[in-house]
Amino acid sequence: MLVVGELINASRKAIGEAIKAQDAEYIKKVAKDEREAGADFIDVNAGIFVGKEPEYLKWLVTNVQEAVDAPCCIDSPDPKAIEAALSVHKGVAMINSISLEKERYDALIPVVAGTDLKVVALCMSDEGMPETMDARLKIAEKLIDGLVKNNVPLQNIYVDPLVQPVSTNSTFAVEFINSVEAIMTRFKGVHTICGLSNVSYGLPVRKFMNQAFAIMAIGKGLDGLIINPLDKMMMASLVTAEALAGRDDYCVNYLKAFRNNQFDFLG
Repeated sequence: MLVVGELINASRKAIGEAIKAQDAEYIKKVAKDEREAGADFIDVNAGIFVGKEPEYLKWLVTNVQEAVDAPCCIDSPDPKAIEAALSVHKGVAMINSISLEKERYDALIPVVAGTDLKVVALCMSDEGMPETMDARLKIAEKLIDGLVKNNVPLQNIYVDPLVQPVSTNSTFAVEFINSVEAIMTRFKGVHTICGLSNVSYGLPVRKFMNQAFAIMAIGKGLDGLIINPLDKMMMASLVTAEALAGRDDYCVNYLKAFRNNQFDFLG
């Protein structure tokens, strides 16, 4: 399971204030906490700062990578901001995200073409957000085909089938989970990834629903998540779900997590 730590996002009040104040120590602490909790990539987002996003993304990448030995997930639809961040990034970054929306697609294809970058391919088009598995598959196929034709390796593509609130349509969670299974079955070599929080939007006890949703999706093949790695219950659930899904031979990772005290919160 590839884990992208989601906490360094300017839409979060404390992070936005830290970016504005250029409080590097706070950003470094958050990055360290995420990495130590198990994040493989550290997401960086400065999207609320219109006009300053390229500058702030560069600053975030520099400070995150001074603090931790990990690549960043550069979270922006703006190619100029992404290119600015990549100019200081060390190692192979992840780009979050390209979609089938024409303006966004045309702008980002030249950035990722022929590179080793990992690319989140979001199932959204100019027609809007897909609601069914079939609609997601059509978008996913076009995105994968376009990326491969532009020399992005299959194994570097992370399809995001797009999570939507189950509170607005009782089929949204099932359609997403079925989409994960279909994508992983049909497009051998690609990965799937998502952020969880939208599924529980507007409902109580959101963390519990997000956790259950993650477990169900992992059972269908989901192999990437953009989450808060400091959520111990979630992280323990992920390693357990992977063992139960047959993706942890002899439960090696599960036992390692136990020895590292990742289940201590259970008492």
